[in-house]
Amino acid sequence: MRKYYEFVVEGLIFASGIASIIFVLLIFIFLLKEGLMVFRDVGLFDFLFGKFWYPISEPPRLGILPLILGSLWVTVGATIISVPLGIACAIFIGEIAPGWLREILKAGVELLAAIPSIVLGFIGLVTLVPLVKKFFGLPTGLTAIAGSIMLAFMAMPTIVSIMEDALNAVPKGYREGSIAMGATKWQTIHRIVLPSASSGIIAAVMLGIGRVIGETMAVMMITGNAAVIPHTFFQPVRTMTATIAAEMGETVQGSEHYFALFAIGIVLFAITFLVNLLADLSLHRKPVRA
Repeated sequence: MRKYYEFVVEGLIFASGIASIIFVLLIFIFLLKEGLMVFRDVGLFDFLFGKFWYPISEPPRLGILPLILGSLWVTVGATIISVPLGIACAIFIGEIAPGWLREILKAGVELLAAIPSIVLGFIGLVTLVPLVKKFFGLPTGLTAIAGSIMLAFMAMPTIVSIMEDALNAVPKGYREGSIAMGATKWQTIHRIVLPSASSGIIAAVMLGIGRVIGETMAVMMITGNAAVIPHTFFQPVRTMTATIAAEMGETVQGSEHYFALFAIGIVLFAITFLVNLLADLSLHRKPVRA
C-alpha cells in the first residue's frame, strides 16, 4: 500500500511539472500568434528601436524604445536601492539577530510580499510622490525615481528571503573553522559566508529583478506614464507592463495597436524568461570555496 501511495504521489508531481511546462508553452504560442501579426506592417527594427509610441495617430507610430528604456530606468534604480539593503537585511537576519528576533523579522519581511501591488501603488501615490517632488524640487513627483523606490520596496521580500536561505545553507563548520583560526565575526561573514553563498545571492538578485520587471499597477500609478525617452531618474517614464495594462482595454481587436501590445508581451516574456534562466543557472552553480 505504501508503494502504491508513493507511486501516485510521484505521478501527480510529474504531471504537475509537465502541466506547468505545457501552460508556459501555450502562453508563449498565444503571444506569438497575436504579437507577430504587427510585423506585417511594422519592421522589427522600427518596432524595437522606434522613438515614438503614438498608436492611435495616422499612421500609427509603434516604436517601443521609450517603453523599453522606461522599464530599464525603473529596474536599474530599483536594483541599485534594493540589492544593498537586501544583502544587509539578510546578513542581519541570518547572521547577527538572536533567534527570537530572527523569526519575527523573517516573518515580517515575508509578510510584505502579501501586500497587493495596487495598495502599495496607492500608498506611494499619496506619500512617496509628494516627498520626491519636494525633496528634489521637481515639477512633479511622478518620476522614475519614485517608481524605483517603490519597486525596490516590493522586491525586498524576494531578495531578503532567498538570500537568507542561501546564507543558512552555508555549513556551520565554515563559520566555526574561520573563528577558530582567529577571524572576527565580520571577517567570517565577509570572507567565508558571503562567497560560499554567492550563487544563492546572485539568484536572489535576479529573481528580484524579475519581480521588478513584471510589476504593473504600482509603476502605472506613480511613474507619470509619459511615453518619452528618459534621460534621468527625475523624468516621468512609462514601462512596458503599464502600457499593456493601460491600453489593452481601449484597443480595437485585430488592429495594429492590438497586435503591438501583444508584441510588447513577447518582449516582456523573453526578458523575464532570460532573467529567470540566469537565476536558475546561478542557483545550480557550485558554491565558491573560500
